[in-house]
Amino acid sequence: MLAGLDTIFLTLLTSEFIIGMLGNVFIGLVNCSEWVRNREISLADFILTCLAISRISQLLVSSFESFMMGLSPPFYPTHKLAKPVTLLWRITNHLSTWFTTSLSIFYLFKIAQFSHSLFLWLRWRMNRVVLAILVFSLFILLFDLLLLETFNNFFWNIHAMDESNLTLHINESKTSYIKTLVLLSISYIIPIVLSLISLLLLFLSLVKHIRNLKLNSMGSRDFSIQAHKKAIKMVVSFLFLFTVHFLSIQLSNWILFLFWNNKSAKFIMLAVYIFPSGHSLILILGNSRLRQTALNVLWHLKSFLKREKAISSLQINLPEPFQ
Repeated sequence: MLAGLDTIFLTLLTSEFIIGMLGNVFIGLVNCSEWVRNREISLADFILTCLAISRISQLLVSSFESFMMGLSPPFYPTHKLAKPVTLLWRITNHLSTWFTTSLSIFYLFKIAQFSHSLFLWLRWRMNRVVLAILVFSLFILLFDLLLLETFNNFFWNIHAMDESNLTLHINESKTSYIKTLVLLSISYIIPIVLSLISLLLLFLSLVKHIRNLKLNSMGSRDFSIQAHKKAIKMVVSFLFLFTVHFLSIQLSNWILFLFWNNKSAKFIMLAVYIFPSGHSLILILGNSRLRQTALNVLWHLKSFLKREKAISSLQINLPEPFQ
């Protein structure tokens, strides 16, 4: 029978999983239906669709891993599925991060207004630039997986040792472990830097645009200003949630390394779900088409529930021969 902490952990895990799956499945279905209907898809919708698919896969893999750790923490490190699950999680997390970064770069080229020749050259080739970034991320993924194999062997060998030698081995291996974690973090630093650059350039473009409007004595209610602010909010939300996601991963790695048999230690892993689950809701709210579709779905669902309730009430009030 599950202990109290295990029950709380699995309840929170299930809630985050359901929220994330509903949001990402909704994004994928709406964009795919538009793709089939129009027989073409825009770059933004393509990125959102790929992002939704990668996050659905990430949530499935993460949930399986977390359930294994929640049900049997001492058994999981030596389980034959542990290494492939870790590998799949790293791949899906990597793809999710880079698709989100590509979305930030798309906002930059689509909305920012600069007259520099290099920016204009890149803007005219926006599709190729995004594709090149995604291809570049695959090379980083390959390097990441090679490091991950070393990390996995190191981690599983520690938990295969007996307790008498475990403390001594951990003390001797801390330096190697830190180096491995730093190298594994490189793949996170690059998308963070690219997103920060996009955010900075969007902010500079907004300031420049507002200044031009004031010089021309035009009103501040301009469509371009609203588009800038909206894009900045989306990039800031990504950076905030990704920072929480990144710090949670690093902290959980240390906790699992030092206190892998402590049941309360795995609660920090719940913060890892905030990025794939919470960001999907922000994307829906920030996209007018997705937001309107979601409101229509909720309206139809509410109408259906009211109709079913009315039918049930009518059946209850009917005389017995008419039921």
